[in-house]
Amino acid sequence: MIKAKYDWKVADTAISEDFLKIAKKHKLDELTSRVLYQRGIHAEAEIEQFLKPSLENLHDPFLLHDMEKATGRILSAIEQGENILIYGDYDADGMTASSVMKSALDELGAEAQVYLPNRFTDGYGPNLDVYQYYIKNENINLIITVDNGVAGLEAITWAQENGVDVIVTDHHSIPDQLPPAYAIVHPEHPDSQYPFKYLAGVGVAFKVACALLEYAPSEMLDLVAIGTIADMVSLTDENRILVAHGLKVLAQTERAGLQELMKYAGVDFDKITEETVGFQIAPRLNALGRLDDPNPAIELLTGWDEDEAHEIAKMIDQKNSERKEIVEKIHNEALSMLTDEPVQILYHKDWHKGVLGIVAGRLLEAIHKPVIMLAQEDGILRGSARSIENFDIFKALNAHRELFIAFGGHKQAAGMTLSLENVEAVKKAMIDYIVDNHLDMSKKSPLEIADRCHLDDISLSTITNLAKLAPFGMDNPKPRFLIEDYKVIQSRSMGKDNAHLKLKIQEEKQQIDAVYFQHGSEELEFEQAQTKLVATLSSNSWNGNTSLQLMIEDADSVGVELLDIRSKQIPIPKEANIFSQNQLKHGIMEDVLVIEETPGDLAGLSVLKEAVSKAASDDFKMIYFKNTITDSYYLTGSGTREEFARLYKAIYQFPEFDIRYKLKSLADYLKIPHLLLVKMIKIFEELEFVSIDNGLMTVNKTADKREISESTIYQELEKIVKMQELFALAPVKEIYQNLLEK
Repeated sequence: MIKAKYDWKVADTAISEDFLKIAKKHKLDELTSRVLYQRGIHAEAEIEQFLKPSLENLHDPFLLHDMEKATGRILSAIEQGENILIYGDYDADGMTASSVMKSALDELGAEAQVYLPNRFTDGYGPNLDVYQYYIKNENINLIITVDNGVAGLEAITWAQENGVDVIVTDHHSIPDQLPPAYAIVHPEHPDSQYPFKYLAGVGVAFKVACALLEYAPSEMLDLVAIGTIADMVSLTDENRILVAHGLKVLAQTERAGLQELMKYAGVDFDKITEETVGFQIAPRLNALGRLDDPNPAIELLTGWDEDEAHEIAKMIDQKNSERKEIVEKIHNEALSMLTDEPVQILYHKDWHKGVLGIVAGRLLEAIHKPVIMLAQEDGILRGSARSIENFDIFKALNAHRELFIAFGGHKQAAGMTLSLENVEAVKKAMIDYIVDNHLDMSKKSPLEIADRCHLDDISLSTITNLAKLAPFGMDNPKPRFLIEDYKVIQSRSMGKDNAHLKLKIQEEKQQIDAVYFQHGSEELEFEQAQTKLVATLSSNSWNGNTSLQLMIEDADSVGVELLDIRSKQIPIPKEANIFSQNQLKHGIMEDVLVIEETPGDLAGLSVLKEAVSKAASDDFKMIYFKNTITDSYYLTGSGTREEFARLYKAIYQFPEFDIRYKLKSLADYLKIPHLLLVKMIKIFEELEFVSIDNGLMTVNKTADKREISESTIYQELEKIVKMQELFALAPVKEIYQNLLEK
């Protein structure tokens, strides 16, 4: 069923002629100007700064809390030849942040090593055992955390009490109690005067590098761009500057490891965008941390040995392929475990903990319910949760911390560890939260749409113009457009296991391809239903030709979906309302009707008409027309005058006839279909031309002369023939309209 996943919000923005004149100076078309205006860019100076992000507009790093104290301690450690440990994180932001910090310290001649915690053995953030190992065995004198630390109370307290200073550089939510670190560099620190609050972990590390080196090391911006995009922080203000310049550095990166990784990913070095990072680079780096030891990433991002870089990149690419296979397997298993409950808690002993967040996100997109995915081991469950906007999963479960061994997260995502015996209690807590707060779980998350568009309004030059607003990301999303009033010329599935959908749509004379990921199973629906789309604009290059292409983000049917499956061998939803054998069987899919069989008679037609009429008034969504016909009278007709005359002549020729055993022979003799012949004999019996007793048909030679049309059986047969012709041959829209008629 084609059903919108989001609540569409189409912007209704009026812009002045003065703004259009200013935008025109920057060679922006009207559509791009409208999008820019919607994003709060109104003054000429703002347009200039937005379209031409400059490194000169980066904020002073010493405005960050404790920056002077932190850099003083680091420089002192370098001067004294102290051993420094950079303690990072296992995701792409943590990997790049650690690499930036290491590069800065290396440039200053520091004795620094890097440790990225293992997701499975160390967990997230400062680990006491790891701290103790490095301090006792590696003689570490100073620890610098990157992309973590503000929640590391236990480990940092121990380090400080044992004479080792810890400098925290982080960007995660500030806890109620901060650790007693030597310095905490954090853009959201309560005492911070920093003007931009949304740096990624790598962004904070870069600001430390700027403060240490006393200049902005632009050669590190490729790493900054990767980490910032991967961590999905706000791509506004300083982040926009860092990413815009970082993508340019990335396109010409001299890092052997990045070059090799991008080759494996099939990156077009001439077209490096934020999507290159988001879909090709970051997932590979994250795959390493999800499945294995993340530390080889540091050598990949900072080393210069081409042979070693090649081997690490190859290994990471293999891990990414492995990650995809694991995700697909778990996703398919999880789909079969879903229930009708408002929240889903799914667990399995064979599931890999490292990918459960990805699977939970995919399920959330499909079912629009809070999802908790857990891996079971020795009675302990560990995993991740994802939630809809209307259900604050952190708030719902934070009040029940006694049910968890470990728990943390925010409004729409969380991580947790709990005992198997507490699963039902957690589920009850979530359901009680829904009831107690009167939550409407059917409420959809909003989807902001920049404008309505006709296909004739967009072209490759439109994409070029809109690209001036890039890099796109959080708080500066790629513009989405509402596409309506088109017809689908072609619909086909594509990709591995036919998972994705490709459409060719047309409005007036303009034809454009459109791609919808993970919707290949809806090929038939899109081919037949009237729909509207929300899509972004992109281009597709093939054999030297570049064409405009829509990337569909959401779709909705217009009116009731009428699906013609009369000649198609596809499974029908058994949970739907199903009409067969003249009866309506109600199912749990209340908004879907399957006409499995055509009504067998007029009474059955009345039952079906009533069902369709009620469905239409109840905002029905979909009707499948299978229309199987058991007795195909539309093929035999209701009998011609010549056929009735042949039968009449035959019964006079054989005054007594045993229809139990000789009816087929009679049908062959008269060249009348057996199905029709049975009806004709019943008509003759009704008109008293014959009588039938115990299978013996006897002619009534004294019967009054009567017209065949006088027979009620014949009259109903003619109506059944017309009805069957409609159900077998007419377009489904015509059938639907007929069923709505009284």
